[in-house]
Amino acid sequence: MFLALQKPNRLSLVEQVAAQLESLIESGQWYVGMRIPAEPELVAELGVSRNTLREAIRALVHAGLLATKQGDGTYVCSASALGAVLKRRIRQSNILETLEVRYALEREAACLAAARRTEEDIEAMRSHLLVCDTAMKSGDLQAYTESDIRLHQAIVQAAHNSVLIELYEHMTEALHLSINSQSECTLHLETHQNIHQKLVEAIVEKNAAEAMEAVHEYIEKVKGEIQLELEEES
Repeated sequence: MFLALQKPNRLSLVEQVAAQLESLIESGQWYVGMRIPAEPELVAELGVSRNTLREAIRALVHAGLLATKQGDGTYVCSASALGAVLKRRIRQSNILETLEVRYALEREAACLAAARRTEEDIEAMRSHLLVCDTAMKSGDLQAYTESDIRLHQAIVQAAHNSVLIELYEHMTEALHLSINSQSECTLHLETHQNIHQKLVEAIVEKNAAEAMEAVHEYIEKVKGEIQLELEEES
């Protein structure tokens, strides 16, 4: 019995090449910010035509994984197709929508972290908390913002859920925007820090209810200040 097989067409070859390039990105061999090898090198390595390679690269540019800079080359701009999609969507949302998504992710992360945190996780969270405290006392808003983000990422890491970690990681850009926005609000950094302390200690004590309540308190305070700022601008 003969199977009705068809020879691979040009489109399927393009898809195969695109899949190989995407795997290099998702594995980290091609990292975000890296300029990928020149076209002649890739053509020789893959054994395909220039047109096939160009179509594959064009597909990844369209997907948001690669970006071509005229006269400079092609660069990796996202670590995964999911990340590229999320970044595009988050850029279209407003700060309050982003905060609501942050609340959902961080509340669940806090709950899971309270049950799963390790000694290494505790050390990382307390280390970032200390940096936040130092930045707060010196009045360094930029340093506080950076350490604040790393603290929240450490809490999510302590949840030990790979999907949750990836989703949250791709929100980092929007996270910068929301935290920078709140830094310009009247909410004092000391208030932030007190809630951070409560959150971390609840996770250390494996108190999921208090950890989730701390996240709720933090997000609600930030949300209220941003709403007030938006009302004043309008």
